[in-house]
Amino acid sequence: MSDRAGGGPLPPELLRELRASVRALRGELEQRFGIRDTGEPVPEPLDEERGDDTRAPSVGFLEGLAQRVRAQLDDVDVVKLYEAVRARVSIPGAGDISAEVDEFGLDESYLARARGWLDWLFDSWWRVRVTGIELVPDAERVLFVANSAGILPWDALMVAHAVERLHPSRRRPRPLVADWLATLPFSQSRLARMGAVRACAENAERLLLSGQWVIAFPEGQKGSLKPFRERYRLQRFARGGFVPLAARLDAAIVPVAIVGAEETYPVLFEPRALRRLLGVPVPITPTFPLLGPLGIVPLPSQWRIRFGAPIRFDAAARERSRDPLFVNRTREQVRGLIQALLEEELPRRRSIFS
Repeated sequence: MSDRAGGGPLPPELLRELRASVRALRGELEQRFGIRDTGEPVPEPLDEERGDDTRAPSVGFLEGLAQRVRAQLDDVDVVKLYEAVRARVSIPGAGDISAEVDEFGLDESYLARARGWLDWLFDSWWRVRVTGIELVPDAERVLFVANSAGILPWDALMVAHAVERLHPSRRRPRPLVADWLATLPFSQSRLARMGAVRACAENAERLLLSGQWVIAFPEGQKGSLKPFRERYRLQRFARGGFVPLAARLDAAIVPVAIVGAEETYPVLFEPRALRRLLGVPVPITPTFPLLGPLGIVPLPSQWRIRFGAPIRFDAAARERSRDPLFVNRTREQVRGLIQALLEEELPRRRSIFS
Protein backbone atom coordinates (compact mmCIF):
# COMPACT_ATOMS: atom_id res chain seq x y z
CA MET A 1 0.00 0.00 0.00
CA SER A 2 1.28 3.47 -0.84
CA ASP A 3 1.98 5.99 1.88
CA ARG A 4 -0.53 8.73 2.53
CA ALA A 5 0.10 12.29 1.31
CA GLY A 6 0.45 13.35 4.92
CA GLY A 7 2.95 10.56 5.61
CA GLY A 8 2.71 6.94 6.83
CA PRO A 9 0.40 4.03 5.82
CA LEU A 10 -3.30 4.06 6.62
CA PRO A 11 -3.95 2.61 10.13
CA PRO A 12 -5.64 -0.85 10.09
CA GLU A 13 -8.52 0.38 12.23
CA LEU A 14 -9.26 3.15 9.71
CA LEU A 15 -9.25 0.62 6.85
CA ARG A 16 -11.69 -1.58 8.73
CA GLU A 17 -13.94 1.40 9.38
CA LEU A 18 -13.95 2.47 5.72
CA ARG A 19 -14.73 -1.02 4.46
CA ALA A 20 -17.44 -1.45 7.09
CA SER A 21 -19.04 1.76 5.80
CA VAL A 22 -19.15 0.32 2.27
CA ARG A 23 -20.69 -2.93 3.55
CA ALA A 24 -23.30 -0.93 5.46
CA LEU A 25 -24.18 0.96 2.29
CA ARG A 26 -24.63 -2.30 0.40
CA GLY A 27 -26.86 -3.62 3.17
CA GLU A 28 -28.99 -0.48 2.98
CA LEU A 29 -29.43 -0.99 -0.77
CA GLU A 30 -30.41 -4.62 -0.25
CA GLN A 31 -32.94 -3.72 2.41
CA ARG A 32 -34.46 -0.84 0.45
CA PHE A 33 -34.60 -2.42 -3.02
CA GLY A 34 -34.89 -6.10 -2.12
CA ILE A 35 -31.70 -7.17 -3.88
CA ARG A 36 -31.02 -10.86 -4.08
CA ASP A 37 -27.54 -11.91 -5.05
CA THR A 38 -28.67 -14.50 -7.63
CA GLY A 39 -26.21 -13.40 -10.25
CA GLU A 40 -28.95 -13.43 -12.91
CA PRO A 41 -29.25 -10.34 -15.06
CA VAL A 42 -32.47 -8.40 -14.82
CA PRO A 43 -34.07 -7.82 -18.25
CA GLU A 44 -34.71 -4.27 -19.34
CA PRO A 45 -38.31 -3.44 -20.34
CA LEU A 46 -38.90 -3.32 -24.09
CA ASP A 47 -39.60 0.03 -25.74
CA GLU A 48 -43.10 -1.04 -26.76
CA GLU A 49 -43.78 -2.10 -23.19
CA ARG A 50 -42.82 1.34 -21.91
CA GLY A 51 -45.03 3.37 -24.20
CA ASP A 52 -46.30 6.60 -22.66
CA ASP A 53 -47.26 4.99 -19.38
CA THR A 54 -46.47 7.34 -16.49
CA ARG A 55 -46.99 4.75 -13.77
CA ALA A 56 -44.26 4.02 -11.21
CA PRO A 57 -41.33 1.90 -12.45
CA SER A 58 -41.58 -1.83 -12.01
CA VAL A 59 -39.84 -3.67 -9.21
CA GLY A 60 -37.58 -5.37 -11.74
CA PHE A 61 -36.27 -2.03 -12.93
CA LEU A 62 -35.44 -0.94 -9.37
CA GLU A 63 -33.71 -4.23 -8.70
CA GLY A 64 -31.66 -3.83 -11.85
CA LEU A 65 -30.69 -0.27 -10.89
CA ALA A 66 -29.70 -1.39 -7.40
CA GLN A 67 -27.63 -4.26 -8.78
CA ARG A 68 -25.77 -1.90 -11.09
CA VAL A 69 -25.06 0.46 -8.17
CA ARG A 70 -23.86 -2.49 -6.11
CA ALA A 71 -21.60 -3.68 -8.91
CA GLN A 72 -20.05 -0.21 -9.14
CA LEU A 73 -19.52 -0.13 -5.37
CA ASP A 74 -17.74 -3.47 -5.60
CA ASP A 75 -15.23 -1.86 -7.97
CA VAL A 76 -14.53 1.08 -5.64
CA ASP A 77 -11.22 0.86 -3.77
CA VAL A 78 -11.94 2.99 -0.72
CA VAL A 79 -8.27 3.16 0.22
CA LYS A 80 -7.25 4.58 -3.15
CA LEU A 81 -10.18 6.98 -3.08
CA TYR A 82 -9.16 8.23 0.37
CA GLU A 83 -5.53 8.65 -0.67
CA ALA A 84 -6.52 10.52 -3.86
CA VAL A 85 -8.56 13.01 -1.85
CA ARG A 86 -5.76 13.43 0.67
CA ALA A 87 -3.26 14.08 -2.12
CA ARG A 88 -5.36 16.91 -3.53
CA VAL A 89 -6.26 18.67 -0.30
CA SER A 90 -3.60 21.29 0.43
CA ILE A 91 -5.13 22.94 3.52
CA PRO A 92 -3.45 21.40 6.58
CA GLY A 93 -5.57 19.43 8.96
CA ALA A 94 -5.20 17.71 12.32
CA GLY A 95 -3.42 14.74 10.75
CA ASP A 96 -0.65 16.99 9.46
CA ILE A 97 0.38 18.28 12.88
CA SER A 98 3.60 16.66 13.99
CA ALA A 99 4.54 16.00 17.56
CA GLU A 100 7.74 18.03 17.17
CA VAL A 101 7.36 21.82 17.44
CA ASP A 102 9.82 24.45 18.54
CA GLU A 103 9.52 26.45 21.76
CA PHE A 104 7.20 28.98 20.09
CA GLY A 105 4.89 26.39 18.49
CA LEU A 106 6.23 26.29 14.90
CA ASP A 107 5.20 22.98 13.32
CA GLU A 108 7.31 22.24 10.22
CA SER A 109 4.89 19.57 9.00
CA TYR A 110 1.93 21.94 9.26
CA LEU A 111 3.88 24.74 7.55
CA ALA A 112 4.88 22.42 4.69
CA ARG A 113 1.21 21.62 4.04
CA ALA A 114 0.27 25.31 4.28
CA ARG A 115 2.75 26.43 1.62
CA GLY A 116 0.43 25.30 -1.16
CA TRP A 117 -2.37 27.72 -0.34
CA LEU A 118 0.11 30.43 0.71
CA ASP A 119 1.59 30.16 -2.80
CA TRP A 120 -1.92 30.50 -4.26
CA LEU A 121 -2.63 33.62 -2.18
CA PHE A 122 0.75 35.08 -3.11
CA ASP A 123 0.61 34.36 -6.87
CA SER A 124 -3.10 34.33 -7.76
CA TRP A 125 -5.24 36.08 -5.16
CA TRP A 126 -3.06 39.10 -4.35
CA ARG A 127 -0.59 38.83 -7.25
CA VAL A 128 2.23 40.09 -5.04
CA ARG A 129 5.10 41.98 -6.68
CA VAL A 130 8.32 42.16 -4.67
CA THR A 131 11.13 44.63 -5.14
CA GLY A 132 14.31 45.32 -3.18
CA ILE A 133 14.76 41.75 -1.93
CA GLU A 134 18.42 41.95 -3.01
CA LEU A 135 18.94 44.64 -0.35
CA VAL A 136 18.14 42.22 2.48
CA PRO A 137 21.52 41.22 3.99
CA ASP A 138 22.34 37.57 4.54
CA ALA A 139 23.16 38.27 8.17
CA GLU A 140 22.61 36.15 11.26
CA ARG A 141 20.09 38.61 12.72
CA VAL A 142 17.66 40.67 10.67
CA LEU A 143 14.69 42.65 11.97
CA PHE A 144 12.10 43.59 9.33
CA VAL A 145 9.98 46.62 10.29
CA ALA A 146 6.79 47.06 8.24
CA ASN A 147 3.60 49.09 8.09
CA SER A 148 0.60 47.27 9.50
CA ALA A 149 -2.79 46.89 7.82
CA GLY A 150 -5.56 44.48 7.02
CA ILE A 151 -6.95 43.56 10.48
CA LEU A 152 -5.91 39.91 10.13
CA PRO A 153 -2.14 39.31 9.76
CA TRP A 154 -2.11 38.39 6.07
CA ASP A 155 0.62 41.01 5.64
CA ALA A 156 2.88 39.16 8.07
CA LEU A 157 2.39 35.85 6.26
CA MET A 158 3.02 37.40 2.84
CA VAL A 159 6.23 39.17 3.91
CA ALA A 160 7.54 35.95 5.46
CA HIS A 161 6.56 34.04 2.31
CA ALA A 162 8.24 36.59 0.04
CA VAL A 163 11.53 36.35 1.92
CA GLU A 164 11.46 32.56 2.01
CA ARG A 165 10.71 32.27 -1.70
CA LEU A 166 12.90 35.02 -3.13
CA HIS A 167 15.87 35.60 -0.81
CA PRO A 168 18.94 33.46 -1.57
CA SER A 169 19.12 32.28 2.05
CA ARG A 170 15.58 30.76 1.81
CA ARG A 171 15.08 31.70 5.46
CA ARG A 172 11.55 32.27 6.74
CA PRO A 173 11.23 35.21 9.18
CA ARG A 174 9.08 34.85 12.28
CA PRO A 175 6.25 37.45 12.41
CA LEU A 176 5.28 39.12 15.68
CA VAL A 177 1.46 39.30 15.92
CA ALA A 178 -0.80 41.30 18.22
CA ASP A 179 -2.17 39.88 21.46
CA TRP A 180 -5.84 40.33 20.51
CA LEU A 181 -5.51 37.84 17.66
CA ALA A 182 -5.16 35.12 20.28
CA THR A 183 -8.81 35.70 21.21
CA LEU A 184 -10.10 34.92 17.69
CA PRO A 185 -11.37 31.37 17.06
CA PHE A 186 -8.70 29.02 15.67
CA SER A 187 -6.37 31.85 14.63
CA GLN A 188 -3.68 31.73 17.31
CA SER A 189 -2.93 28.01 17.06
CA ARG A 190 -2.71 28.08 13.26
CA LEU A 191 -0.59 31.22 13.21
CA ALA A 192 1.78 29.73 15.78
CA ARG A 193 2.14 26.52 13.75
CA MET A 194 3.11 28.64 10.74
CA GLY A 195 5.76 30.52 12.72
CA ALA A 196 3.97 33.55 14.18
CA VAL A 197 4.87 34.61 17.72
CA ARG A 198 3.12 36.84 20.24
CA ALA A 199 4.48 40.37 19.94
CA CYS A 200 6.59 41.38 22.94
CA ALA A 201 10.20 42.46 23.47
CA GLU A 202 11.11 39.25 25.29
CA ASN A 203 9.98 37.00 22.44
CA ALA A 204 11.71 39.17 19.84
CA GLU A 205 14.96 39.02 21.80
CA ARG A 206 14.80 35.26 22.20
CA LEU A 207 14.17 34.80 18.49
CA LEU A 208 17.05 37.06 17.46
CA LEU A 209 19.43 35.45 19.93
CA SER A 210 18.60 32.05 18.43
CA GLY A 211 19.54 33.32 14.96
CA GLN A 212 15.99 33.80 13.68
CA TRP A 213 14.85 36.63 11.43
CA VAL A 214 11.91 38.62 12.83
CA ILE A 215 9.11 40.77 11.36
CA ALA A 216 7.76 43.59 13.57
CA PHE A 217 4.82 45.97 13.07
CA PRO A 218 5.47 48.90 15.43
CA GLU A 219 2.19 50.69 14.56
CA GLY A 220 0.36 47.97 16.47
CA GLN A 221 -3.41 47.87 16.53
CA LYS A 222 -3.67 51.54 15.55
CA GLY A 223 -2.19 50.73 12.18
CA SER A 224 -4.30 47.69 11.33
CA LEU A 225 -7.58 49.31 12.42
CA LYS A 226 -7.16 52.84 11.05
CA PRO A 227 -10.02 54.07 8.83
CA PHE A 228 -9.75 53.63 5.07
CA ARG A 229 -9.55 57.39 4.55
CA GLU A 230 -6.20 57.34 6.43
CA ARG A 231 -4.73 54.42 4.51
CA TYR A 232 -0.98 54.39 3.99
CA ARG A 233 -0.42 57.15 6.52
CA LEU A 234 1.83 55.59 9.11
CA GLN A 235 0.66 55.94 12.68
CA ARG A 236 3.03 56.77 15.50
CA PHE A 237 5.29 53.85 16.37
CA ALA A 238 3.96 52.97 19.79
CA ARG A 239 6.48 50.20 20.23
CA GLY A 240 9.89 51.76 19.87
CA GLY A 241 11.61 48.86 21.60
CA PHE A 242 12.81 47.44 18.28
CA VAL A 243 15.54 50.09 18.04
CA PRO A 244 17.47 49.37 21.26
CA LEU A 245 16.90 45.65 20.72
CA ALA A 246 18.43 45.72 17.23
CA ALA A 247 21.29 47.98 18.34
CA ARG A 248 22.12 45.86 21.36
CA LEU A 249 22.03 42.54 19.46
CA ASP A 250 23.72 43.89 16.30
CA ALA A 251 20.68 43.09 14.14
CA ALA A 252 20.13 44.82 10.80
CA ILE A 253 16.84 46.76 10.55
CA VAL A 254 15.20 46.40 7.13
CA PRO A 255 12.28 48.81 6.42
CA VAL A 256 9.41 47.17 4.52
CA ALA A 257 6.54 48.93 2.73
CA ILE A 258 3.40 46.90 2.00
CA VAL A 259 0.94 48.30 -0.53
CA GLY A 260 -2.37 46.47 -1.02
CA ALA A 261 -2.99 45.04 2.44
CA GLU A 262 -5.04 48.07 3.50
CA GLU A 263 -7.62 47.32 0.78
CA THR A 264 -8.20 43.72 1.85
CA TYR A 265 -10.51 44.90 4.65
CA PRO A 266 -11.38 48.60 4.10
CA VAL A 267 -12.26 49.78 7.62
CA LEU A 268 -15.18 52.22 7.66
CA PHE A 269 -15.21 52.67 11.42
CA GLU A 270 -14.69 50.68 14.61
CA PRO A 271 -17.45 50.94 17.26
CA ARG A 272 -15.91 51.47 20.68
CA ALA A 273 -19.09 50.16 22.35
CA LEU A 274 -18.63 46.74 20.73
CA ARG A 275 -14.99 46.68 21.79
CA ARG A 276 -15.95 47.33 25.42
CA LEU A 277 -18.72 44.72 25.23
CA LEU A 278 -16.74 41.92 23.55
CA GLY A 279 -13.23 42.79 24.67
CA VAL A 280 -11.89 42.71 21.09
CA PRO A 281 -12.10 45.23 18.23
CA VAL A 282 -14.93 44.64 15.73
CA PRO A 283 -14.20 46.84 12.68
CA ILE A 284 -17.02 47.56 10.26
CA THR A 285 -16.10 47.05 6.59
CA PRO A 286 -18.15 47.13 3.36
CA THR A 287 -18.54 43.34 3.60
CA PHE A 288 -18.63 42.71 7.37
CA PRO A 289 -21.00 42.16 9.11
CA LEU A 290 -23.29 42.70 6.08
CA LEU A 291 -22.26 39.42 4.41
CA GLY A 292 -21.85 37.44 7.62
CA PRO A 293 -18.98 34.92 7.57
CA LEU A 294 -18.24 35.79 3.93
CA GLY A 295 -17.26 39.23 5.16
CA ILE A 296 -13.98 37.89 6.56
CA VAL A 297 -12.79 36.84 3.08
CA PRO A 298 -10.08 39.38 2.14
CA LEU A 299 -10.60 41.34 -1.07
CA PRO A 300 -8.25 40.44 -3.98
CA SER A 301 -6.31 43.71 -4.10
CA GLN A 302 -3.00 43.82 -5.93
CA TRP A 303 -0.04 43.91 -3.54
CA ARG A 304 3.43 45.39 -3.78
CA ILE A 305 6.10 44.63 -1.15
CA ARG A 306 9.17 46.87 -1.18
CA PHE A 307 12.27 46.17 0.91
CA GLY A 308 14.47 49.17 1.72
CA ALA A 309 18.17 49.47 2.42
CA PRO A 310 19.15 48.03 5.82
CA ILE A 311 20.18 50.11 8.81
CA ARG A 312 23.25 48.73 10.58
CA PHE A 313 24.60 49.76 13.97
CA ASP A 314 28.22 50.28 14.86
CA ALA A 315 29.82 49.82 18.27
CA ALA A 316 29.10 53.42 19.27
CA ALA A 317 25.41 53.00 18.45
CA ARG A 318 25.22 49.82 20.50
CA GLU A 319 26.57 51.74 23.49
CA ARG A 320 23.84 54.37 23.00
CA SER A 321 21.01 51.83 22.82
CA ARG A 322 19.70 53.09 26.16
CA ASP A 323 19.81 56.77 25.17
CA PRO A 324 16.16 57.93 24.66
CA LEU A 325 17.20 60.66 22.23
CA PHE A 326 19.08 58.19 20.02
CA VAL A 327 16.22 55.67 20.20
CA ASN A 328 13.54 58.23 19.28
CA ARG A 329 15.59 59.66 16.43
CA THR A 330 16.31 56.23 14.95
CA ARG A 331 12.69 55.16 15.36
CA GLU A 332 11.48 58.22 13.44
CA GLN A 333 14.15 57.60 10.82
CA VAL A 334 12.79 54.10 10.21
CA ARG A 335 9.23 55.39 10.14
CA GLY A 336 10.20 58.06 7.60
CA LEU A 337 11.92 55.49 5.39
CA ILE A 338 8.83 53.26 5.32
CA GLN A 339 6.56 56.24 4.57
CA ALA A 340 8.84 57.28 1.70
CA LEU A 341 8.79 53.74 0.28
CA LEU A 342 4.98 53.70 0.44
CA GLU A 343 4.74 57.01 -1.40
CA GLU A 344 7.06 55.68 -4.11
CA GLU A 345 5.15 52.41 -4.56
CA LEU A 346 1.56 53.70 -4.48
CA PRO A 347 1.70 55.48 -7.88
CA ARG A 348 3.10 52.33 -9.49
CA ARG A 349 -0.23 50.56 -9.09
CA ARG A 350 -2.60 51.31 -11.94
CA SER A 351 -5.56 50.61 -9.63
CA ILE A 352 -6.37 48.85 -6.39
CA PHE A 353 -7.01 45.55 -8.14
CA SER A 354 -4.36 45.65 -10.86
